[in-house]
Amino acid sequence: MGVRVRQHVNPLSQKFQAAIAPPDWSAIFAQPEQPLHLDIGCARGQFLLEMAQLQPHHNFLGVEIRLPLIQSALRRRDELQLSNLHFLFGNINTSLASLVGAQSITGVTIQFPDPWFKRRHQKRRMVQPELVNELAICLKPEGLLLIQSDVLEVAIEMCDRIAEHPAFQGTTSPHNWLPKNPFPAATEREKLTLAEGLPVYRYLFQRQVE
Repeated sequence: MGVRVRQHVNPLSQKFQAAIAPPDWSAIFAQPEQPLHLDIGCARGQFLLEMAQLQPHHNFLGVEIRLPLIQSALRRRDELQLSNLHFLFGNINTSLASLVGAQSITGVTIQFPDPWFKRRHQKRRMVQPELVNELAICLKPEGLLLIQSDVLEVAIEMCDRIAEHPAFQGTTSPHNWLPKNPFPAATEREKLTLAEGLPVYRYLFQRQVE
């Protein structure tokens, strides 16, 4: 019987306030000097498991707040013997600054984060101004940031918060959603949503050159 995984985890809970300890990257990646892509809220890691195979000259890092999903993703990574992929358990909102350095990543994806529909819970949503500021620091100039959601309200809120930061420039006019995913892989949620004939709201930002 599979392990039951909670669909929603409160990131403001005290147990998720400790920062993730940065690992020894040279021990994790076979080629640590390769460009690094960060997937925030990676779930079971299907997107990165595919990307790591399709783009062996890039390194990929997934961060997820639900431990059983990270354990599953790591097992699958090991089965595929992927030396350019790693997954970490923890809260990215308290960890990004300590986890990666300034201008150390070339791309970021935030895909289908928990929507937290109730108004009193919306402070738990992942994309907060503090996270956007940290992303502006750790992304290389001209680095790309993709957001995706199947909830229009959430997609608009993510777009607006990122667009408010002067370091990010949208690649199209505001809320002009991308018709297709610019990456050659998709999350389980994206595949399921599209299979049901439902819309996915996507937007791509670029880190400006200072």
